[in-house]
Amino acid sequence: MQFMWLSGPTGTVRTFSITFRTVASAATVLAFALMFIGFLLHFVGFKIAVEYNPDLARSIGGVTSEAEQRRMEATYRENLDQLRMSLQSTINEIRQLETMKNRFMEMATPTGLREKMYRGRDENKGGPFIAPRPFSSVFRLPLDKEFDQSQSEFKQTTEAVQELKGRWTDQLDWLLALPTGIPINGEFRVSSGFGIRNDPFTGHLAMHEGLDFTASTGTPILATAPGTVTRSGWDHGYGNVVEVVHADGFATRYAHMSARIVKEGDIVTRGAQLGLVGSTGRSTGPHLHYEVFRRDRVINPIQVLPLGAG
Repeated sequence: MQFMWLSGPTGTVRTFSITFRTVASAATVLAFALMFIGFLLHFVGFKIAVEYNPDLARSIGGVTSEAEQRRMEATYRENLDQLRMSLQSTINEIRQLETMKNRFMEMATPTGLREKMYRGRDENKGGPFIAPRPFSSVFRLPLDKEFDQSQSEFKQTTEAVQELKGRWTDQLDWLLALPTGIPINGEFRVSSGFGIRNDPFTGHLAMHEGLDFTASTGTPILATAPGTVTRSGWDHGYGNVVEVVHADGFATRYAHMSARIVKEGDIVTRGAQLGLVGSTGRSTGPHLHYEVFRRDRVINPIQVLPLGAG
């Protein structure tokens, strides 16, 4: 293909020949030029977006600037440090609660009950050994993964603490509902134990189904556990007597009172005053005769009283 170019009325005529090769070469050069311009615009545009609108750059191409990356990393590290501190604080709280619980159990739980509660703790056990995961300041995972993992661990630990606290609360509530308190508020001594003894009136062997707490007349007599008064009256042998039913099949009897303060049907709390020490009924002197029953069977009060500890 030829083109003729005339510059004017008297100008020179110029002839141009355009071949297919020339057209193809020009098209190729133009295509590369357009691609380069497009790439340049794309690069410059992302660079501007990264610096001035990081959110836009991240949403379009997942690109973040170095400053944005450093800022994100600092935020992750700060959050992780706070999470680790909270987690370590929770672990320390668990250890303190465990120590407090053990001290409480040692001081407040009678020997018989303590042995019953912990019976079997050294019997058959099993399971794989899994060492606790140490808290390391070295980030072995990407920060977002490390943060998610730490959040998961903290949630699990928090749930474990709540579950443990619930179990301890239930256990302590159970203990407080049992007749493990001392029935005398004041100076006393145990003058007669549970079992076979010489009857103080006849001298013959007889069964003594309780403990005798010798104390001054008028010394307050206390409920050893919360419960309901089922009897408050007079008995030839027991004199002024009060009986209380408690949780888990327990019941208690308080005899020889000089005065009864509660009446049948009263709801009493642990440590509530039931009456006063006296010497009514079949008694040789001022004292409290105290009995404990479990499911209608008399048991030795030493089995549940703190007197049995130590």
